[in-house]
Amino acid sequence: MNKLRVAVIGAGHLGAFHARVYSTLEKKCAISFAGVCDVKKDRAKETAKKYNTDYFTNYHELLDKVDAVSIVVPTHLHHAVARDFLRAGIHVLIEKPITKTLEEADELIRLAEKKDLIIQVGHIERFNSAVRAIEPFLKKPRFIECQRLGAIKKKKRVKDVGVVLDLMIHDIDIILGLVNSRVKHIEAFGLSTVSDHEDIANVRVTFQNNVIADITASRVTKEETRKLRIFQEDSYLLLDYMHHESFLFKRSDKGLEKTKLRIRKKDALKIELKSFIDCVRTGKKPLVSGIEGRQALSVALDILDKINSNS
Repeated sequence: MNKLRVAVIGAGHLGAFHARVYSTLEKKCAISFAGVCDVKKDRAKETAKKYNTDYFTNYHELLDKVDAVSIVVPTHLHHAVARDFLRAGIHVLIEKPITKTLEEADELIRLAEKKDLIIQVGHIERFNSAVRAIEPFLKKPRFIECQRLGAIKKKKRVKDVGVVLDLMIHDIDIILGLVNSRVKHIEAFGLSTVSDHEDIANVRVTFQNNVIADITASRVTKEETRKLRIFQEDSYLLLDYMHHESFLFKRSDKGLEKTKLRIRKKDALKIELKSFIDCVRTGKKPLVSGIEGRQALSVALDILDKINSNS
């Protein structure tokens, strides 16, 4: 099997994680970790040295050196960087959100289809062990409640987007996959406290099939919480993303019986990147392709419109 040449574009907080995982997958997945690129030379050099690869400060230098890349740059750069790699015939994994606008997303999707290339979007919660554990117990969700709360971390960029595109979009993507219905109505409120964008947001989404989802996201909350509750006719499911735990509460003669679901805890990013490599090799559709990434972005942008109109 020929080695697949991969690289990471953007060596910030999250990009460094991508670099670490690719370096561990070289032998297991028959890939060649071709390099790390960042406009900050010291950061690129340090990350490359740590994971035994080459460093670059201009991603154009990698266009003839790789077969696939992880694009982990600020959101406003996703479109331009991904477009250049797709035009060069290179498969891309783009960290969420796919782009900043639907028009940009549409252009990338059309380009990938024209050139028969893979676009995967980095909605990592799809690969969370707790999410996979509940799949056999899903019936017909009626009401969904999400909480994704935490504090801004110094190493994490916050100037580029607000909490909806930074954090809430994870839950939007998961909910769209669970509900499988068009959005009928959105109510949303958001507030800026420590940045130029909304730092806390609360949303109620009503779908055409009458499922309702309440979503709260915050990056100004001291206590970290990342939980999802799915209420069904005779049971409800609780997911704890942070601790990789899932529980089933089922109605019985004694009330609600609680069962802890068996989970094989795995590194979600490693599973995600292995899946990307597999899709590039086989040509199969990613779990979160450009289409799913666009759908999540569309709902997120509608939420932002509602927040701005209510401000």
